[in-house]
Amino acid sequence: MFNLKGKNAIITGGAGYLGRSMAEGLLQQGANVILFGRGQKIIDLREELQDKYRKCKVSYYDVDFYDTDKYKSCLEDCIKKNKTIDVLINNSFDFSNKSGFNCKEGHLENMSKEMFLNGMDSGIFWAFLSMQVIGFHMCKNKSGSIINISSVYGHVSPTYKLYEGLKDTFNPITYSIAKSGILALTRYCADNYGRFNVRVNSISPGMYPNTTGKNKPDSRIMKRLTNKIPMVRIGQVEDLRGIIVFLSSDASSYCSGSDFVVDGGFLCSK
Repeated sequence: MFNLKGKNAIITGGAGYLGRSMAEGLLQQGANVILFGRGQKIIDLREELQDKYRKCKVSYYDVDFYDTDKYKSCLEDCIKKNKTIDVLINNSFDFSNKSGFNCKEGHLENMSKEMFLNGMDSGIFWAFLSMQVIGFHMCKNKSGSIINISSVYGHVSPTYKLYEGLKDTFNPITYSIAKSGILALTRYCADNYGRFNVRVNSISPGMYPNTTGKNKPDSRIMKRLTNKIPMVRIGQVEDLRGIIVFLSSDASSYCSGSDFVVDGGFLCSK
């Protein structure tokens, strides 16, 4: 039931911290993976994964998602080059100053309309556009699974206390609003696509800070996060692979319109 051999799966934000692990989870089950991302990072990852999983096909599109016309064109080209698209994972999000992260302009009292709308573009519109294009294709084929990546911060607000005392390190309002919107988008499309045997679900990860990159989280944030999680540890990227495979496979054939929280118990203690 969990076998994905021969399935074609798109992952947006494929070279990101979580996207990379999602790709490996699907490849381990035999899926072919199409990575959507930007710059040399996505090119290098494609080569690395193709060398590691030689029985599967790994391809990529190097695209700036803010360029709506090009992004849409790449999605359409992906359909042309593949007989079917069986899985779509909307994982992309712009964690930069442009959408309000970790800059003084991103604070609630300072945020401009342009920055706010960048956050909505990144957090909601990119997923909406791919669901328009790929979802329509899936409906024509009467089969497919769409997985939207939300967050526990789509359910509850990030508290300022987590970042207290840390200069320009915080979670902007655009993120929480967008992740709440993803939950609504998931329910709406699940209702509209269900009659075509296309399933739409979301995943709400908890705390998965990137501890391997150059910009490691402040130790004070790590301690505060860990103390809030009943399982007393932050999430590891491998923790999401099981739910990704489940929702991509026939094992979840009667699941649609649902949100799956993977947070070590974080929400139950809020």
